[in-house]
Amino acid sequence: MISLNIPKIRCGGCVASVEKAVLSVDPAARVTADVPARRVEVETTAPRQALADALAAAGYPVQEH
Repeated sequence: MISLNIPKIRCGGCVASVEKAVLSVDPAARVTADVPARRVEVETTAPRQALADALAAAGYPVQEH
């Protein structure tokens, strides 16, 4: 499980964009978003950096802890 802080996630549309970016890296990934916490949990075998790169390219950069 990979936890990602994504400050720009604010609504259902954002969640859909984040899911699309994650699934572009790993189509089998499972994404759970907590919009108020600005956090996304991803069950995947993909490397964290690959997810972070895809999210940044989609306009949702990951904030490091």
